[in-house]
Amino acid sequence: MKFQATIDDNNHDIELSPKDGTFTAGETEANYTFEFVNGRYILRTGTKTYKIDNVSYEGSAIEFSMNGIWHSVEVKDEQELLLDRLGFKTALAADEGILNAPMPGKILEIMVAEGDEVEKDQPLVILEAMKMENELKAPISGTVASISAEVGQSLEKNSPILEIETIG
Repeated sequence: MKFQATIDDNNHDIELSPKDGTFTAGETEANYTFEFVNGRYILRTGTKTYKIDNVSYEGSAIEFSMNGIWHSVEVKDEQELLLDRLGFKTALAADEGILNAPMPGKILEIMVAEGDEVEKDQPLVILEAMKMENELKAPISGTVASISAEVGQSLEKNSPILEIETIG
């Protein structure tokens, strides 16, 4: 499994092999064990032991204390990294309710109107790109606040299509 961890704006590529109990980080390759014991996580690598407590996460942002020192790390897996490279965003990474064109294309259908209530992952727009019809879904639940594109319009990558305001 490949991951990218961002710590203080520095990216670190990490590959874990849980079956073998090995990891690679940069040019370092080593064995590790990771266990949950008595309410805390224990990470062992080589002769070092790390006690990990107070773990909380939201999306790819993770905060925890390790041996009493607080750390904040953003961790992305292979799928999230691929989506980033292709210009797609995960729901948490998406601007709160703004639906942008993930790639250049032409709007074939807009399935909602301003004022409509929508649920997260509800299909909203059909975008034709590379001779394929792509169903674009709501990044959040809420009310369609504005629609800035129209059927037949050609869009560039990241062009705004519509905005959803959360209810409440």
